[in-house]
Amino acid sequence: MIARLARLALGVGGLAMIGLGAWVLLFDAASRTPGQVAAWLAGAVVVHDLLLAPAVLLLGLAVRPLRRVRGALRGALLVGGCVTLVALPPLLRPGAPRNETVLPLDYGRNLALLLAVVAVGTGIVAGRSWWSGRRRDE
Repeated sequence: MIARLARLALGVGGLAMIGLGAWVLLFDAASRTPGQVAAWLAGAVVVHDLLLAPAVLLLGLAVRPLRRVRGALRGALLVGGCVTLVALPPLLRPGAPRNETVLPLDYGRNLALLLAVVAVGTGIVAGRSWWSGRRRDE
């Protein structure tokens, strides 16, 4: 009963936020904003359906035969993909920012370091899973 009420409250809250966002977009924002948002959303759908979803499915199929380390690899792919998607806007923005303090970090280097940390962590977890599975098979 509590879970049902919580879901209902979250649903109503989500619908309220969607309504507020639509109101601001249509009536409270600059005149160019709705067209820009529509173009961005259309581009996001195309990129997701033609690039991201097939890539995720193919990578999932590629790690399927690796029984003992499959979970660790799928987790690493998920974390690495999310981190890369978050880092892409500052990496792909054209030109230098008007205010140098807005994006002061080296996002390319930091993304590479974070992906290296994910790879090392995955190697440790996968090695542990492989080793414990090997010992059980003996």
